[in-house]
Amino acid sequence: MAEKAVRERTGMFNRDHPRYKWVALSNTTLGMLMATINGSIVLISLPAIFTGIQLDPLEPGNVSYLLWMLMGYILVTAVLVMTFGRLGDMVGRVKIYNLGFVIFSVAAIALVFDPFTSGGGALWLIGWRVVQAVGGSMIMANSTAILTDAFPANKRGMAIGINQIAAIAGTFLGLIIGGLLAAVDWRAIFLVTVPFGVLGTIWSYKSLHEVGTKTRGTIDWTGNILFAVGLIAVLTGITYGIQPYGDSSTGWLNPWVLGAIIGGIVVLIAFVFIELRVKEPLFNVRLFAIRAFAWGNLAGLLASISRGGLQFMLIIWLQGIWLPLHGYSYESTPFWAGIYLLPLTIGFLVSGPISGTLSDRFGARTFATSGLLLVAATFVALLLIPVNFDYWLFAVITFLNGVGSGMFAAPNRTAIMNSVPATQRGAASGMTGTFQNAGNSLSIGIFFSLMIAGLATTLPNALYAGLTSHGVATDVASQVAATPPVGSLFAAFLGYNPIESILGPTGALDALHPADAAALTGQTFFPQLISDPFHSGLVIVFIAAAIMSVIGAVASLLMGGKFVHAESDSKPAAPTTTRSIAAAELSDV
Repeated sequence: MAEKAVRERTGMFNRDHPRYKWVALSNTTLGMLMATINGSIVLISLPAIFTGIQLDPLEPGNVSYLLWMLMGYILVTAVLVMTFGRLGDMVGRVKIYNLGFVIFSVAAIALVFDPFTSGGGALWLIGWRVVQAVGGSMIMANSTAILTDAFPANKRGMAIGINQIAAIAGTFLGLIIGGLLAAVDWRAIFLVTVPFGVLGTIWSYKSLHEVGTKTRGTIDWTGNILFAVGLIAVLTGITYGIQPYGDSSTGWLNPWVLGAIIGGIVVLIAFVFIELRVKEPLFNVRLFAIRAFAWGNLAGLLASISRGGLQFMLIIWLQGIWLPLHGYSYESTPFWAGIYLLPLTIGFLVSGPISGTLSDRFGARTFATSGLLLVAATFVALLLIPVNFDYWLFAVITFLNGVGSGMFAAPNRTAIMNSVPATQRGAASGMTGTFQNAGNSLSIGIFFSLMIAGLATTLPNALYAGLTSHGVATDVASQVAATPPVGSLFAAFLGYNPIESILGPTGALDALHPADAAALTGQTFFPQLISDPFHSGLVIVFIAAAIMSVIGAVASLLMGGKFVHAESDSKPAAPTTTRSIAAAELSDV
């Protein structure tokens, strides 16, 4: 019996083993990597998916399918991570995390076996992606809290750094993996996550233990419902704001869009006031009395918005202009865009763990602030290079952008998690995840709209002149030039030939001389045509992103020095009142 007891105490999967924290790190990092890769793998694979289910996403009646395939997963995770973080505090973070692996894996299997085509096939995929997002939300909401429980305060920066950089890098790795698998078979895009999901489920159930502090409580149903309704309304309104409305190139004046956004904001404001009066709230507003938590989350939101905007703009830049000009077919551009963005991912991977480890010793403020200032500088640098750039220069700038984002992400999340009471770690992780995921959703609407606004002033004249110079009838050219720029952007984003996608339905290509038709649909006409208008849009987009990064850097500066909650993890947590929370933090500048 004594020998057995010794084996149990020293087994690596035992919660008391000194290496258990590394088991928790590897497991949660796998979970975050899988969840975030799945969030972006579809972006690069949409042409193959829609071809596989025999649906043209650019037809007016099918644009909603396209938007929900793009946004559904991100929107659901934004809404649910806070709920599952709070549930993790109540019933156990590992329990919710493990269940997330199960749900994620079941949905991955269902996605592979889509039995329908056309609209039915799209709805099947969208529906199961929503289910998969539920599992992903459980994983995202609790992985950071599990790490915070497993690691001592002076080691969390390194652990959370690895975890967070894996999560952010996963969004870019998804582009490469999706591009590779899309060339094989569209079902492989979903099949690839099945073995990792199954193995991760088995591993998490076998290896993870509840080592954190549980809080007894009840579910705040009113808060859950209000938060879900409000955030879904806002994010859905922003999603549909991208689509044209009437004579406008965007849908921001659509009464339904305005109603959804304004109504959602009103509901969210009511939600905050109600949460201040609820005994056991879903959203613990009192945590914002902690300076590191409040300013850290503001900085994280702004960084998430600017990072998401960068990702989409660089993909369009590469796929719609640079890659075709350098001899790549439109069909191959989604894959190669992922390859040429590798310096950005490498920058994350290099700086994240290093800055996280150093922030354990020196505090988060210097690294987070410097990181976002570097990011802002790279946005300005991207404006100064030509649209048809030398790749080495682009690679250096994007690498430095990744370094800056890595310098910010790990120390920022560590400071936030260190600053909260042990009983609130799940809720804090979920709230931080909500800001990050909401930022990703907001970035699509904000930056697409800013780019469209920039293109709308210059693209129509350039498009009209270019089409008529190659024999397109003036009435057709006028009609095409009046088409909202969102069609061209989506075509480039999906790896379709933009001119062929726009002119094909009109039959104008068939009436042209073969040489003119070949020139219009070739690899240089559209990139050269859109270069100047696109740069006008980039100026608006990247200036906005740079401003957000600078404001985020100021917020990081206001976090203070090295904040660690005063209570010992082994002692009962202090009450979560505003006064006790604010008094419990330590500043070690």
